[in-house]
Amino acid sequence: MTGDPRVGVGSAFGSCGELLQGVTAEHDRDFLVTLPITRGTVAIFEPDPHRRTVSVIPAHKTKSRMLARALLARSAVLRGGVLTLLGDLPEGKGLASSTADLVATARAVADAEGRPIRSAEIESELRRIEPSDGVMYPGAVAFYHRDVRLLAPLGTLPPLTVVTGDEGGHVDTVAFNRRRPGFTTAAKREYSALLTELTAAVARRDVTAIGAVATRSAELSTVLRARPHLDATITAARNLGAAGVVVAHSGTVTGILLDEADPALPAKIGAARRICAGFATAVTVHRTWQPAPPDWTAPARFLMSGAGR
Repeated sequence: MTGDPRVGVGSAFGSCGELLQGVTAEHDRDFLVTLPITRGTVAIFEPDPHRRTVSVIPAHKTKSRMLARALLARSAVLRGGVLTLLGDLPEGKGLASSTADLVATARAVADAEGRPIRSAEIESELRRIEPSDGVMYPGAVAFYHRDVRLLAPLGTLPPLTVVTGDEGGHVDTVAFNRRRPGFTTAAKREYSALLTELTAAVARRDVTAIGAVATRSAELSTVLRARPHLDATITAARNLGAAGVVVAHSGTVTGILLDEADPALPAKIGAARRICAGFATAVTVHRTWQPAPPDWTAPARFLMSGAGR
């Protein structure tokens, strides 16, 4: 049920690269596994009954404007307005900034209508726009990013710190996903086996096993994009006693995974910073959502009623 239009607010978290990205052996479909972090996007939609268009701030967020226009075209209560996006995810780095913008936008427009919006509906809307990460779903998920469809929820990750190094430059995710190199049957079988291992590791909250899968996926990613610093980073991370190494498969970020339960965590964060500084133009520390990211950051009226879940 919809009500009178009002200022709508929505949010979405980002993903620090991917714990795993590859192709399934069973169906030959590209997939990734998200690594939700405590950075993302907040969207604010201010309805204006006197206009029939949508303007967006910042103006270059054209995909979010496209989505807002599509949603408004089907709305019974909204016509136009102003969409403002606020976030702390750098663009073109592989942190799901574009998907976070879109998910937050969908939630803000729905909130302005006075209705909840489910993850599956957001997924359907994004399918019309671009390949997307699975950050519309709570927790870590396996996601068919080219098809924009959920593969499987994996659940809550154990508390992790990720120290990332940005090698510089930008990657156009849409252009990157237009290229699909051929994978051998053996590679597809390995990716499927890694997904099975990762699913089990997340269920038992096994940081070491999660890190091992992420590291192997990082190694396999070099067939798609050269990472001259990767071997040295993996060796240094192992010497440090880190859980593993994670990469943005279609981005510029490489990260060192650390277990937040490690009593030596502060010292290891400092050491990981120094490792990343050896190849990076910028070093950042991220943390995973705990105990799990919400399906969305809902206004109190939905949280109290349970309508936002």
